[in-house]
Amino acid sequence: MDVSSQTGAVRLRGMDIKLDRSLADLRSWHPDECGLAMALDAIGPRSSMLILREALLYGTRRFELFVERVGVTEAVASARLRQLTEAGLLTRVPYKEPGSRTRYEYVPTDKGRDLTPVMLALLQWGSKHLQPEGAPLAVVDDASEQPVRVGFVAQDGTERTRDDLRIRPTEHARRAARASRARRAAKEAADGTGGAPDGTRG
Repeated sequence: MDVSSQTGAVRLRGMDIKLDRSLADLRSWHPDECGLAMALDAIGPRSSMLILREALLYGTRRFELFVERVGVTEAVASARLRQLTEAGLLTRVPYKEPGSRTRYEYVPTDKGRDLTPVMLALLQWGSKHLQPEGAPLAVVDDASEQPVRVGFVAQDGTERTRDDLRIRPTEHARRAARASRARRAAKEAADGTGGAPDGTRG
């Protein structure tokens, strides 16, 4: 375990990103309310990720094209589109072609478009590690044609590397921990166990 002299952060074996020292003992805390877990619950399985790839990166909007391009049945596409719509990642926009009934296109919302860097990061990871002979598509700057990659940018706009990063509890988590300790202390006091270190009543 490496310890940073500047922040007291720790870097566990095989990790690039450092952990706040308060998180170093993994038995002392659990990733409750984990944003990553919640995101996976909202997005759903592989077919949902591919539907989002189509909607965010390639501009697919119509039901029959999702079925064709993702390679799923109509029933699966319908279920996944409904899930992504209910999660607020896509919205249904009606359209009607001459002589046909009203149908719906599926358009990404602002919440959904915020997943674009995630989709690009996965695309670039797959291209780098799973397609060593060369990928069929690349992400480039529209004006200069220079390759573009997903990276880490601080609030001041400067780019960071993985070695610069540290995971720490947010102020929200700290407040919740303080409130939890206060409730536990109040309960122990009410039970008459607060003054006895062995948990017996005084």
